[in-house]
Amino acid sequence: MVRLLKSRPFYGHLLLGFRRRVQPGSHPLGVTVVSGTPVLTVDPDRFSAYPPAEQQALLEHGLKHILHLHPVRGRGWHRLTWDAASDLAINPSIENMPSDAPSPARFDLENGLAAEDYARQLAPHFDLGCLDGEGVGNAGRDAGGRPREEVGRPEPLDDHAIWSEADSTPERLAEQAVRDLVREAHRKAHGEVPDDLRELVQGWLAPPVIPWRQVLRQFIGTAGRIGRQSTWQREHRRFEHDTPGLRKRRQLNLLVAIDVSESTDEKPLREAFAFELLRIARGRDSRITVLYAHSRIRRIEQFRSSQAVGEVVHGGGFTDLRPVFEHARGMHPRPAAVIYLTDGEGPAPESMEFPTLWVLTPEGKKPVEWGVELRLTSAEC
Repeated sequence: MVRLLKSRPFYGHLLLGFRRRVQPGSHPLGVTVVSGTPVLTVDPDRFSAYPPAEQQALLEHGLKHILHLHPVRGRGWHRLTWDAASDLAINPSIENMPSDAPSPARFDLENGLAAEDYARQLAPHFDLGCLDGEGVGNAGRDAGGRPREEVGRPEPLDDHAIWSEADSTPERLAEQAVRDLVREAHRKAHGEVPDDLRELVQGWLAPPVIPWRQVLRQFIGTAGRIGRQSTWQREHRRFEHDTPGLRKRRQLNLLVAIDVSESTDEKPLREAFAFELLRIARGRDSRITVLYAHSRIRRIEQFRSSQAVGEVVHGGGFTDLRPVFEHARGMHPRPAAVIYLTDGEGPAPESMEFPTLWVLTPEGKKPVEWGVELRLTSAEC
């Protein structure tokens, strides 16, 4: 990371915005998006086995997967095909990649295509059978009765299996998370961007066209997925009537914080936000804890699906964003996510384990690198 910050600062600052975790496995590293948050996983033993130049190349490889949204763009493609196609799309532009890294030349394909283009051209190379399995190869025979040569696929150097963790993150929400990440890295790198990324980064820096209501709905939808429960009302796909089936549990447990300082006292924006939040919550089993706060928590209320916020608390003075997150850590059960309506002016924790959506006023600014940014605009209210 230090080498990237010195030699390629945009990549280094981009990497600082990832949530990082140690995860032993069969690959040196992997990247994914979890609840709208980019995550880097590293197996220290496998990663340290590569020389420094190749370590840096592998990190660039993972960052480009996220910049191109490969973990979420592959939905609808067979995983084996998408794994290879996404690697072919980015590897030619990365210096010092390990010699066994997949490349378009292996399949007599040109450089510079999008992952979807490579996926369409790669599909005939792989015998994917019914498309449900994980195997590759061709077990058929040619016209002379001889076994046909098996056509394998290039193995990814990074862990693509963890891309399944991105399944719960809608593509629009992932876009917003990466856009926030790119903006922060671009600012800290003083606009210095690698030439091969310039056009891509400019696209991320352009004003988003995603309505804030859509981002809010998708963030809440992700936070409400809390696992599975068994039920005899549904047949088990594998064991049929001998075992209860599975049903997804969807219970929404949110902590909503409202900054009541004078700088955020914009009634139309607050009302539009509250109306949309409650409209979404009423459509499902939910429990919402609302904190009204500025430098301290002024009031706490709890609501169920059928209830509504009856009044707005007004306050004054400076804003401190930390008490809300301290309260979140002490809640039982702990909230699935935190939504904070604020202008972002005030100290905040350096890191946070809860998925967080910063709902900012038009002139507000995101107070920290972590979390997803959503900006309310008067035009949309």
